Amino acid sequence: MAAEAENVAKQVEELQVNGAAPVEEEEADTVTPWEVTTTRATGIDYDKLIVRFGCRKLDDETIARFEKVTGHRACPMLRRGMFFAHRDFNAILDRKEQGKPFFLYTGRGASSGSLHLGHLVPFIFTKWLQEVFDVPLIIQMTDDEKFLWKDMKVDDAKKMARENMKDIISVGFDPEKTFIFSNLDYMCAPFYENVVKVWKVVNTNQARAIFGFTPEDCLGKAAFPAVEAAPCFASSFPQIFGKRNDIPCLIPCAIDQDPYFRMTRDVAPRLKAAKPSLIFSTFLPALQGAQTKMNASEPNTCIYLDDTPKQIKNKINKYAFSGGQQTVEEHRAKGGNCDVDISYQFLRFFMEDDEKLLEIREKYTKGEILSGELKAMATEVVQKIVAEMQERRKTVNDETVDVFTKVRPLAYKY
Repeated sequence: MAAEAENVAKQVEELQVNGAAPVEEEEADTVTPWEVTTTRATGIDYDKLIVRFGCRKLDDETIARFEKVTGHRACPMLRRGMFFAHRDFNAILDRKEQGKPFFLYTGRGASSGSLHLGHLVPFIFTKWLQEVFDVPLIIQMTDDEKFLWKDMKVDDAKKMARENMKDIISVGFDPEKTFIFSNLDYMCAPFYENVVKVWKVVNTNQARAIFGFTPEDCLGKAAFPAVEAAPCFASSFPQIFGKRNDIPCLIPCAIDQDPYFRMTRDVAPRLKAAKPSLIFSTFLPALQGAQTKMNASEPNTCIYLDDTPKQIKNKINKYAFSGGQQTVEEHRAKGGNCDVDISYQFLRFFMEDDEKLLEIREKYTKGEILSGELKAMATEVVQKIVAEMQERRKTVNDETVDVFTKVRPLAYKY
């Protein structure tokens, strides 16, 4: 019992060091890999989340350094704060400046046959990073996770993952520099060795404290975090990096995935491996409001990439929460609230023109633009994004997927 108490105390200390600072229950937003909710109409309080998770704000100074090192202007999602926090992003900029290698790693757990707009956010950003940094990209499809957490068969999980791969490829990734793999299909010896090494250095108390596992959870759930950690280590991909374990990765992902990588960063030195760096995105809110994110399992909360223009228009008109007033007269007098209006949030994520976005915000806030007009603007922008994806998707077939999933070297020299 004394040893167990010592382990628990040690884990609490580690969680505080790694950023999982305790907060008062009534003040805490719920942000886990499996649930994202808040009671605030404006959504998650990301400043508090930075403090709670112990990561760093992605400030103007860091963005300016990124632009100087890469010679590229920050993309809209970066300069508007949709990617808002990081862990050791400056270490990646150091390596870029010094001409030292690194790679990108991100992933997707498929729970529907098509991606939705919220899933698209990190992939659009990752594609941009791949072009700017000119580095290899690893994309992990966690079909094993979905089988463990969802009521589905293995074959269904694998089929969904493969269909999602087609959507991901349609974002426009470079096949010469991108390796996509399914956990249920790819598990070479070096990858499994890294999984086993993580298992050995993370005890059960730590896993419970980080992920909230209960005695009733199946054994696979407790084992899975090591599988998501393994791609952080270059040695998991000998066909690309050989036996090197000193090449770090940068992980663009939503902030709810951070627990996996807090754990990974803690164990990396014990595996004599480079720590991963991370850059975190906010959540694209559900149509019904910013109290939760889009959920692929709940069709009316999200816009899928296979929705028709008519479906997109109907969903936004019917479900998109408005920050406007009850009547036209009242709206003209008081104006609308962009911070809670979902149509405006869609524009903030996907509209290219900064000046136009600012103009829309000012006019909507003053009541010069009505909610119906704002919904029409959002519909046009979203329809355009989805139509472009669908057009590229027509050229992606099983043979295309085989190109990206083939175990092979990537076109990058170390």
